[in-house]
Amino acid sequence: MRKILIAVVVNLLLSQVSLAANDILKPGHPDRYLVQKGDTLWDISSMFLAQAWRWPEIWRVNPEIENPHLIYPGDEIMLRYVDGEPQLLLSRGDEARTVRLTPIPNGDVKASPRIRSEPLTSSIPAIPLDAIAGLLNAGRIVEAQTLEQAPYILANKSDRLIFGPGDEFYARGEWVQDTTVYGVFRSGQIYQDPETKEILGYEAQELGVATVLERDDNIVTMSLGAVKADVRLGDRLLPTEERRVESMFYPAAPTAAVSGSIMTIVGNATQVGKNHVVTVNRGVRSGLAVGNVLAIFKQGAIVRDKLAGDQVRMPAERVGLLMVFRVFDKMSYGLVLEAKEPVSVGDLLQNP
Repeated sequence: MRKILIAVVVNLLLSQVSLAANDILKPGHPDRYLVQKGDTLWDISSMFLAQAWRWPEIWRVNPEIENPHLIYPGDEIMLRYVDGEPQLLLSRGDEARTVRLTPIPNGDVKASPRIRSEPLTSSIPAIPLDAIAGLLNAGRIVEAQTLEQAPYILANKSDRLIFGPGDEFYARGEWVQDTTVYGVFRSGQIYQDPETKEILGYEAQELGVATVLERDDNIVTMSLGAVKADVRLGDRLLPTEERRVESMFYPAAPTAAVSGSIMTIVGNATQVGKNHVVTVNRGVRSGLAVGNVLAIFKQGAIVRDKLAGDQVRMPAERVGLLMVFRVFDKMSYGLVLEAKEPVSVGDLLQNP
């Protein structure tokens, strides 16, 4: 009798482990994977997990690895069970062990420089960074009066209408004291909430960077540095942002219930798929943060009920997933990471 009871308990425990694994693991998942150049953490997680964004839940921190979130080609991802729970573990490969040594000055000329080691190969990104590189640190979403009240380019010393790197020009306006580096901006798109019609922000397109050379009251002489587009008379100047650029993302569901929609598709397309950028009509004030994941839904069609004599909207259908990578007060930028069918403006967004 005792053996039977023990067997029943063991079977119950195994069934609970199986249920927990089935809840998060993808059917047919591998037990291990050797990381390749060009992989992303999202792609690898998609091999193991039913929902790739849940990888932080089962990522086991290896005490012997300095930063287990940095994964390199040649590393091995392994699926193991720890206390009955599935865990992803990391085994370092040769690429991460092969390092370059760089001397770091101590600041004291009498002291010997310290040595910093870093892998020769770059770690793989969490998501495809090339898809969002242009929006990680360029451009801003500002309030209505921000650009209108900002200093502006008054004249070019060489009388050209379009400026290039190295050109010196005069600018006029109210300046921030002790600020010597400014971004050059031009008004872009106006973002309006499709539901409430509230203006959520004004796009300030970044064109380049300029440095202050001389000041004469409200007229400042500046030199244009690197440019991303043509700079012209009337373009506005804003102090550069001291903002940490996120390049490693940790996906998670929003801490609060979020319900919104896709406002626009960056690039003015009408329909897009995986790895395209969209704007979301929710931001910090709605509880969104960098790394938050939102499910994408197609609104159900409206059909006529011939028996009842009225019209009924069908349930929304989940078609994809996006991750927020840059957040402003009232809106955000998101990257589509999964799409069963084309994603469109107006598609609904909810917690995953």
